[in-house]
Parts: sequence; C-alpha cells; structure tokens
Amino acid sequence: MGQVFASIQGKFQGKQWREKQLRKITDRVFDHLKDDSGKDHLVFEDLYIAVLFVYNDINKHLPGPHIDPPSKISVKAMMETYDSDLNGQLNREEFAEFIQKLTGDTLCVVSRNLIIAMIVAPAVAVLTKRATEGVPGVGKVVQRIPNSIFASLVALGVMLLQNSGEELE
Repeated sequence: MGQVFASIQGKFQGKQWREKQLRKITDRVFDHLKDDSGKDHLVFEDLYIAVLFVYNDINKHLPGPHIDPPSKISVKAMMETYDSDLNGQLNREEFAEFIQKLTGDTLCVVSRNLIIAMIVAPAVAVLTKRATEGVPGVGKVVQRIPNSIFASLVALGVMLLQNSGEELE
C-alpha cells in the first residue's frame, strides 16, 4: 500500500514532476535522432522530426484531445532563438530548453482540461441532480439514476462540448 501511495504522490508533485517527465522524453528523442545521424546536435530537419516525436508522445500519453504540433515556420523561428552558439544546430541542452518552451502552453491546456473533467463536471452533475428534484416527470427519472452514473454522463457531456468547441477553432 505504501508503494502505491508513493507512486501517486510522485505523480502529483506538480512542476518538478512534469519537468522530469518532459526531460525523459526529450533525452529519449534526442538520443534516437542522434543515433540515426551519428552527431551530437540536431539540424533543422532533425529538430522538426524531434518535435513531431515529442507531440506524438504527448498525444499518446496525456489525456484530452489531439494536439497538433507547431508549423515548420514557427519551429524554425524558435530554433533561432534557442541556438545560443548560432551554429544552426541545437545540442542536448538547447534542445531540452527548446522543447520545454514549445510544450509549456500545451501542458497548461492539458492540465486545464483535466481539472474541468475531474472536478468541475462531477460538481455540476451533483448540482444538476439536486436542481431537477422539483421538476415534474424529469425529477423522478433523474433521482433514480445512481450518482456515479449521472456524474459520468455529465462529465462525458462536458468533454464532448470541449471537443466540439476546439474543432470549431
């Protein structure tokens, strides 16, 4: 039981945990591309492939809607910002800083969606269920649905609304 608690506690420690996980991803991607090219740096073509790998991992491992990677133009502009030695290539540390900045907004969006799905939606479900008590016909039907199922249905509805709103943008 202690191991489970320690594992859960480690996952919810916030910023340090996210940075550690992101660093694992960036090191793995950098090593993968470095092994293919045999160099200890990434040129623009390798960098864009690395960005696609990182966003693929984010989409696979984090809940929420699919997040599109940035365009080649924006990656090129950011690369010039993080290329501290101005050689047109990023080393491991420059790459880690680059990916951390690039994915910062993405991780905030995912965190926001999780808060809405895990906290706000069940609270809305409970309030909605209480509000329907006095409604003739509907109130009796809603009151017969178990709280857990009703909360799940409302959470699903909220998620569908979030996804439909993001598709319109």
